[in-house]
Parts: sequence; structure tokens; C-alpha cells
Amino acid sequence: METIKVGIMPQDKIRERVLMIAKGTYQVSDSDPKIWFTSMRSLAEVLSDDNRTLLHTISEQKPESIHELAIMSGRQESNLSRTLKTLSSYDIVDLVKEGKQIRPIAKGTTFEILAT
Repeated sequence: METIKVGIMPQDKIRERVLMIAKGTYQVSDSDPKIWFTSMRSLAEVLSDDNRTLLHTISEQKPESIHELAIMSGRQESNLSRTLKTLSSYDIVDLVKEGKQIRPIAKGTTFEILAT
């Protein structure tokens, strides 16, 4: 399992960075974070203790569905589904559709944080 690199930078600086990348004046390196947050608060909401525990549960138990993960974690499916969608939007979790079920896959359980 890989360590996910996360950056914290103000929104205007993120926008500036994206424009520089698009213009070709900034070259992204492999060591750059792939996920950016605009504040420590937003990072803390997404990577809360509960959500990191959930990532470990997904990684270790490898549930076949959100329903199975809800049973393992003791969380309600509707709440769990929202959390997984948020984690998926940050590319921390993959949600793989298999038939009528969706299988969550954690991309990482450890994080390296770069605050600018």
C-alpha cells in the first residue's frame, strides 16, 4: 500500500500552480502531492480519526460491498456511502462497481503532508 502525498495551500496558490502547469512554466515532479487541500481544517475533516480507521478497515478486511463494510465498521450505510464518495473524490478510495454492488478499495492508509 502506498503512502499518499497530500498538500495544503491556499486556493489562490493552487489556482496559480494549475495555471503554471497548464502554461508549461512549472513541471510537476513525482515528489509533489497529488491531492491538495485549501486548509488544515479541510484536511482534518477528510482525514479524521474515524475516516483513517475506516481506511484501515477497508485495507485489512477487504469488504466486498458497502453493506459489508457498514457491518464491519458499525456505521450506517447512508453515512458510510457519503464518506466513501468524499474519499473517492480526493482519490483516496476507489469505488469499484461489481454487478449491483460497489466494492471500496483503499489506495493508502498512510499520508505524507506538505504544508506550504
